[in-house]
Amino acid sequence: MKQAIPKLEAFVEFIGGLARLCVLALVVLVAMNVILRYLFSIGPVALQELEWHLISPIALFGLAYAMKHKADVRVDFVYDRFGPMGKGWVDLASAVLTFLVALVIVYLSVPYVMQSYSMLEGSPDPGGLSYRYLLKIFLPLGFGLLMVQAIANLLHAVVQIKQAKVAA
Repeated sequence: MKQAIPKLEAFVEFIGGLARLCVLALVVLVAMNVILRYLFSIGPVALQELEWHLISPIALFGLAYAMKHKADVRVDFVYDRFGPMGKGWVDLASAVLTFLVALVIVYLSVPYVMQSYSMLEGSPDPGGLSYRYLLKIFLPLGFGLLMVQAIANLLHAVVQIKQAKVAA
């Protein structure tokens, strides 16, 4: 069990690195769009839509990455009052609930993506990007990655509970 945790978290870390690269690409793209618009009076629709395509992996992969680095929202003033056993049980319940919510979202989003793919959905705007389903595929992928991190957190919590039992 302890060997699985670093592997799961390394995978989340790697995908989080891809999301960080998307942030860099987004910053460069927005700067380029501003320069094109205000200096040359050019505003390509495809480049503006590409911004939205980059926000999707940033937000959806960023969920699991933030959870891995404990940057998610937690009520620390209550959590800090618990001992190791109590914290372990809270973490276990949180991991299970996170996994279940992510599972439901993956389950519900796959038909949505498949529908988009079956009609080869593209941008309704002239000059916009084709293949909008590529953007939508980040829904099940992002929440699938969140499920991976939830499993890692669940394993952490089980280890923490076992260690608290041994210490007691």
